[in-house]
Amino acid sequence: MGSPDIAVSVLQSLMAAGHEVVCVYSQPPRPAGRGKKLTPTPVHAFAEARGIEVRTPKSLKKPPEQEAFSALELDAAIVVAYGLILPQAILDAPRLGCLNMHASILPRWRGAAPIQRAIMAGDTETGVDAMMMEAGLDTGPVVATERTPITVEDTAGSVHDRLAELAAQLAPRALAGLADGSLTPVPQAEDGMTYAAKLGPADQRVDWGKSAREVDCQIRGLSPFPGAWCEWTPPGKDEPIRLKLLMSRRSGRETSAPVGMVLDDRLLVACGDGGAVRILKLQKPGGKPMDAEQFLKGQAIAPDTVFG
Repeated sequence: MGSPDIAVSVLQSLMAAGHEVVCVYSQPPRPAGRGKKLTPTPVHAFAEARGIEVRTPKSLKKPPEQEAFSALELDAAIVVAYGLILPQAILDAPRLGCLNMHASILPRWRGAAPIQRAIMAGDTETGVDAMMMEAGLDTGPVVATERTPITVEDTAGSVHDRLAELAAQLAPRALAGLADGSLTPVPQAEDGMTYAAKLGPADQRVDWGKSAREVDCQIRGLSPFPGAWCEWTPPGKDEPIRLKLLMSRRSGRETSAPVGMVLDDRLLVACGDGGAVRILKLQKPGGKPMDAEQFLKGQAIAPDTVFG
């Protein structure tokens, strides 16, 4: 049961380990692209191409959907970023239960956006937990964990890709250990719980009045999607445009310049704590993501410019 790319890697690994995948559940196809053509999720497309039955209910709350799920007579359900709430009748149907591959080290970052929130908070480590699902939001006991550091070079995209690999390694091991009793689910710690709220527009605009660390973590945590942004008025223009900021690096330089002011000809920007952040990759509306050096060859942004 899954929808995005991170779930495809887990499905591949389960099939490679010899498990019989009798059915795949995924989010319904949605309009995408310029033509708004109905497009299946990555998991849906992958499974369908391999002849696996795919079901895309909008909800699992009604008895007919629950009965159809129960009729599969599953040993286990593996859930990876599926996107639907699983009612108790669904959780109870598989013999071994429902095993969720969650992209954080629980109880930190329960919820919808654990990868982005971990980077935005400045965490230095994250991972994947294989967790037994129960009625609460990511509250179930943990069967096994894989960990990875978060470095200043990381974005949400790079951490996602590493976690997809870890989840693919962990899922077959956790499932085997659950089946033969060699791995015992351990209740989550009561301390340290945080909630990874779904990302919204309020998360995206850069507040240059924050510390250089916070600004840098925001930019990297929202890259490549949905992207942090600031406003800039190009020379000769009356209206500001949005610059999407996709990579940055904290600088050791200290400054008393106004927040948001560009300090040199290579996009070093003043922040609220007297520190500064260098923008390394950015994108204009309708343009392609570009390294700052390449961007500035086509459009100079002079020192003393102030970003909004």
